[in-house]
Amino acid sequence: MHKKLALIMVIIITLALTGCGSTSSSGDGQTPAKIQKVNIATGTTSGAYYPIGNALAKIWSDKVPGVKASAQATEASAANMNFLQQNEAEVAFTMANVAVYAYEGQDTFKGRANKDLRGMTFLYPNVTQIVVRKDSGINSLKDLEGKRFAPGATGSGTVTNSKEVLGAYGLNFWETDKSNVKADYVGFTEASELLKNKQVDAANFSGAMPLAAIMDVSNSIDIKLISLEPEIIKEIVTQYPFYYEVVIPKGTYKGQDEEVHTVALANLLLTRADLSEELIYDLTKGIYENLPDLLNAHSITKNIKKEDSNKGMGPLPLHPGSIKYFKEVGIMK
Repeated sequence: MHKKLALIMVIIITLALTGCGSTSSSGDGQTPAKIQKVNIATGTTSGAYYPIGNALAKIWSDKVPGVKASAQATEASAANMNFLQQNEAEVAFTMANVAVYAYEGQDTFKGRANKDLRGMTFLYPNVTQIVVRKDSGINSLKDLEGKRFAPGATGSGTVTNSKEVLGAYGLNFWETDKSNVKADYVGFTEASELLKNKQVDAANFSGAMPLAAIMDVSNSIDIKLISLEPEIIKEIVTQYPFYYEVVIPKGTYKGQDEEVHTVALANLLLTRADLSEELIYDLTKGIYENLPDLLNAHSITKNIKKEDSNKGMGPLPLHPGSIKYFKEVGIMK
């Protein structure tokens, strides 16, 4: 009888220790593996950040042990910097200008500098693409005075980009007492519809090229992309060193029969200083060992190269985890 009771006790204790198989283990009989959740703050669903972010989430979830990643649609850059500061995201897409402003506490981030922002990697150029209806009579941004303009969604880096570019022309849509352009703060999808329906005269689609939202508009109406004058490009680049001149090749969009001269700045992937070196090393490695998977998400990712890892970061320091990876592959010393 005592032997039977002892056997029963052994079985009960064994079941308690194994949790009846309900807890996943690390496979070595040791402590169960801890799952690290990674929320990626991306952008609107019609921009490039969102599909690339979803591809990253799949790569990290499938190929980085212990990571469960998900992509969140957001209003993009400025909103994403807030998500990082509030610990509501582990990784975020952003335009370089917004990243610098958030880090240093400038522009809309005045009084709340976030010195805990850390760079992961440069991604690809973010191109200023001002689109108008072909019959609008707008041939230069100076013609936007008194017109209706979609500068981007509230909380997006596109709005900041619009301020910097239109400001070079003496145009203002963001200050009520100085406004000479009427703004409709909407995302790319809504801006596309407003252009089609003649409810705005122009829109800024700041992002990758080709951009799905612009392609959508060009399939419905005749459009024109506006070039910036050489002296304006020089002024913007001088005042905001994170910009550089770029050319949109003719034929990039339907009906675009000439080159368009504009400006671009870096798109960056950022994270937080409090995240471990090991985690960010694994995530950074996961990006560069699976670039073909990103290319399937958006053709712009062909511009992602290890050699450009620190490009466009400005004063932002790289995370130690990213530095460890770039040193390992010989990109940094």
